[in-house]
Amino acid sequence: MSALPPSPQDQPSEDEESMACVMVFNANDPSGAGGIAADLMAAASVGAHALPVVTGAYARDTSEVFDHFALDDEAVSEQARAILEDIPIHAIKVGFVGSPENLSAVAELASDYSEIPLVAYMPDLSWWQEDRIEAYQDACCELLLPQATVLVGNHSTLARWLLPDWNADKAPSARDIARAAHEYGVAYTLVTGIPLPDQFIDNVLASPNTVLCSHQHERFEAVFAGAGETLSAALTALIASDTELTEAVGEALSYLDSCLESGFRPGMGQAMPDRLFWAQADPPDDAEDAPASSFEISPNDTRH
Repeated sequence: MSALPPSPQDQPSEDEESMACVMVFNANDPSGAGGIAADLMAAASVGAHALPVVTGAYARDTSEVFDHFALDDEAVSEQARAILEDIPIHAIKVGFVGSPENLSAVAELASDYSEIPLVAYMPDLSWWQEDRIEAYQDACCELLLPQATVLVGNHSTLARWLLPDWNADKAPSARDIARAAHEYGVAYTLVTGIPLPDQFIDNVLASPNTVLCSHQHERFEAVFAGAGETLSAALTALIASDTELTEAVGEALSYLDSCLESGFRPGMGQAMPDRLFWAQADPPDDAEDAPASSFEISPNDTRH
């Protein structure tokens, strides 16, 4: 007896077929500040479908990270390969995966799908033991960066990692950091949080040879957790949607700025980005001092 053909409602619509799919490798963060939670909400907000591969779990609150528990590399690899054999992936984002072994597993997967753009995000690991930080970042240089299209990180984090022997009076520029990343195979580096006068920061996308774009934003008074995760996930989702790289960087930074402007403090520690700021009810017409956002999404069309 032959199987019945699928009914019309079982067939994916054109919109469903065209939605970009992003595979994200990250740990679970129970505070919701970063990790998989940040990746899912940020990717969805800019119109992509996130495919989360859990690499471990943090023990943390909104003030600090106490510990991290990594899954074994086989569990990470099996999660990813099951989906990669089923769903076409348009981009990959790699956050903190917890161990050199997991970095090796992710790098092997990325090598097998080398045509897919990969965004690597390096968070601040100062909460971790120094020997484990060194082993993790060395493995990242050797295994993951050769597969990366774009490296994203805060200026101080990337400078300490990639230019540990820097001894010039002036701090390294974004191009200096991009050149150091390029030695490991990275084509483009997005350096965030570069201090500027008058409470401004610069965010620079650079290659070894040039600055491709630069976006300045006013520094917020609050200290946020999860900003880098939000930015890198949004950037990956925009790249997956075929947005040109410099335009994707500008849109991702604009999205992050609006998330921070609408940020909130759910606990006693750091504030968090409101990644769904665009879903809040519109303020009354006579509301004064309503925050203006350059990132606008129609309620009926969440994709760019």
